Amino acid sequence: MMRRMNIPHYKERLEAEKAKLEAGMGNVGRKNPRVPGDYEPVGSETGVEADTIDQALTITSFENNEGILRDLEARYDAVLAALARIEKGTYGLCSVCGGKIEKARLDADPAAATCTAHRG
Repeated sequence: MMRRMNIPHYKERLEAEKAKLEAGMGNVGRKNPRVPGDYEPVGSETGVEADTIDQALTITSFENNEGILRDLEARYDAVLAALARIEKGTYGLCSVCGGKIEKARLDADPAAATCTAHRG
């Protein structure tokens, strides 16, 4: 007997992860005023940067935040895409072969877009 997928459960998990990612992106970046829905990294605020060491620390902080933000944005995009698939009625179907994504895979990663045979 085939069990039905509990889409509301996965949607709830995805919405919770989306909120955490938005908070995380807000910690290392700010919304980009020139690109709606995009974030840009920020460095740590240390006040007036008169000292060379302070300037170096600010640059390092900015570069670290840029990498963190890039990873968070990639995951955020995957979560948004999964939520869009729920709305379109294609959630749980592999984007490569159209077959069902295994429950264990969705349990491990509710944003998964492919079955285990086609994971990247």
